[in-house]
Amino acid sequence: MDGKGRAIDNAFIERLWRSVKYEKLYLHPPKNGTDLYLLLADYFNYYNMERRHTGIDDQIPEQLYLALTKEVA
Repeated sequence: MDGKGRAIDNAFIERLWRSVKYEKLYLHPPKNGTDLYLLLADYFNYYNMERRHTGIDDQIPEQLYLALTKEVA
């Protein structure tokens, strides 16, 4: 891998982890590894199932996915 485009490739991941930190971890600091695991599991469930995303016209990812798979089938 030559590193070309690396900043662009990492933009999504950097934005995701910024959201995780500011919306969950800084508000509810974990006490140990198990607590961190549970906080992250809770956040990613919220992120995919309830949170609206501006990148997909304020839709919820799960609902968009289900609608698209229904159209294809």
